Amino acid sequence: MKSPPIVVKIGGSTLGSHDTSLKDLVALQKDGVDVVVVHGGGNVISEWMRLQGVQPQFVNGLRVTDAASLEIVVAVLGGLINKELVSQLRALGGRAMGISGIDGGMLDAYIADPNLGFVGEVKEVNCAPLRDLLNGGYIPIIAPLARHFDDGSENSGAALNMNGDTVAGELACALGASRLVFLTDVAGVMDGSRRVIRRLDRKRADSLFQSGILSGGMVPKVAACLRALEGSPVADIIDGREPGALMQCLTGRHSGTTIINTDL
Repeated sequence: MKSPPIVVKIGGSTLGSHDTSLKDLVALQKDGVDVVVVHGGGNVISEWMRLQGVQPQFVNGLRVTDAASLEIVVAVLGGLINKELVSQLRALGGRAMGISGIDGGMLDAYIADPNLGFVGEVKEVNCAPLRDLLNGGYIPIIAPLARHFDDGSENSGAALNMNGDTVAGELACALGASRLVFLTDVAGVMDGSRRVIRRLDRKRADSLFQSGILSGGMVPKVAACLRALEGSPVADIIDGREPGALMQCLTGRHSGTTIINTDL
């Protein structure tokens, strides 16, 4: 029986001249490992918003997404970034299919905070499209977008902007992934002395939240890891800018943070 897939979250800031993440993904596919990829793209979205005369705004790390911003978010995430990644993987010899959480009814969501506009929280995950792609020999490359569930409101069926870290955690949980890996632009989760914490469990992670040591973009990443651990045994937050980072992570040789589920 084949092992459950690995879920990998790629941040746009990690893809640079020394990054080997895409090569690692192709190597894993050729070794018969199923991989599901969620990508971000916040910096590119902000650039395109400014080009259109729209000033990016954030509340607690989440992008305020009005109707004008949503058009840019959907175009950049679901179009530009998604298809560039698929094209690059194909050039490296990989087989990939680019989709968003809207496609195939993969992600239903709702608006939790109207002050953020069209920003969603996951309501339901449908893994069938992902399993079909994996069974067909493809790496699903997922843009973090969702469809507002049908609740009879004016927002029913609307596209929603999603936090990519959150989406990765939800998919890892729903798939029962063998591992969730965040490829980031930092060395890992830091303690109060700015040293990398090599190993975390839920109890210590909760204490980091409560103490305020976790901040900024690390908050949704660790929260997503804890969500993933409800269905997966392990999650990692590593520096994806390092050559071979993904492969080293899967062989236990990385220098980032591993978060384990002590209940499994």
